[in-house]
Amino acid sequence: MNLKTTFAAAAALALALPAIAGAETWRGWNIHPEGYPNTVALDQFAEEVGANSDLTIQVFHGGVLGSQPDAIEQVRNGALEFGQFNMGPMGPIIPTTNVLSLPFIFSGVDHMHKAMDGDVGQIFADAMEKEGLVPLAWYDSGSRSFYNSKRPIMAPADVQGLKLRVMNNDLFVDMVAQLGGNATPMAFGEVYQSLKTGVIDGAENNYPSYESTGHFEVAGFYSITDHLIIPECICISTDAWNALDEATQAVVKTAARNSADTQRKLWAEREKESRAKVEAAGSKVNEVENKVAFQELMAPVYEGFVSANPDLAAVIEAIQAVK
Repeated sequence: MNLKTTFAAAAALALALPAIAGAETWRGWNIHPEGYPNTVALDQFAEEVGANSDLTIQVFHGGVLGSQPDAIEQVRNGALEFGQFNMGPMGPIIPTTNVLSLPFIFSGVDHMHKAMDGDVGQIFADAMEKEGLVPLAWYDSGSRSFYNSKRPIMAPADVQGLKLRVMNNDLFVDMVAQLGGNATPMAFGEVYQSLKTGVIDGAENNYPSYESTGHFEVAGFYSITDHLIIPECICISTDAWNALDEATQAVVKTAARNSADTQRKLWAEREKESRAKVEAAGSKVNEVENKVAFQELMAPVYEGFVSANPDLAAVIEAIQAVK
């Protein structure tokens, strides 16, 4: 049985589970592989909920239940009870969350944590709940930087002409265009082969994703731009959430937040391990000394965004006010 057949079989089994396991079983989506910080944290979430309630949680890792945009829709319409999602692909569905995908919106990961764990995070939670998703905890996904098979990126001019994969969001297309590159929205699972065959020259992501996917094998230049710091969430279907009694809601919420604490700790450790691994394998990692040059080129992205979404200017200001 090949990998594609195995994934198809897993997905078919998952779709049959409600009839097998009954109404008190939840199915969850996760794109990451076994051993990844998010995966470990989600397994902890499932175990804690199961130990403290009558609810059974089953998490399907490795994206076997479909792509991230598809999974977001499945959770919104109740076909899946929850998922662990990046806010990047959320933007086309819930425009408020596009603020989190603005380049350099956060000054660092600590700034992101402080904002999302406070009143700013509640702004996004309220917007998402109106669209069928209840975010219970915010995960870390580190900072994202560019990597490619051609050359180190030291200045914006080095991006000129590079074909770079981005997540499916117009903001990321605009970001790369402002740097002179050619953005190619593409499913995450297609990136390795596209890099290997030259369909694209590079992509942008964090160290653990660059390492765990093997992208470092076919794109050996990793340049630390830290241009995006995008939170992730455990998001519950509004229908599934509202069907729980208050006691079970409390158990699920506590387990989600405990899992976020675990994920953030493991993430910080994994970032160090992943960088060491790719450098040992021969990847050339370089710090970008003048990030301001990249930031200044994002002015048209912000201007266009605020022009199209004037009601979100206050959200941008609220993030920037967090110290």
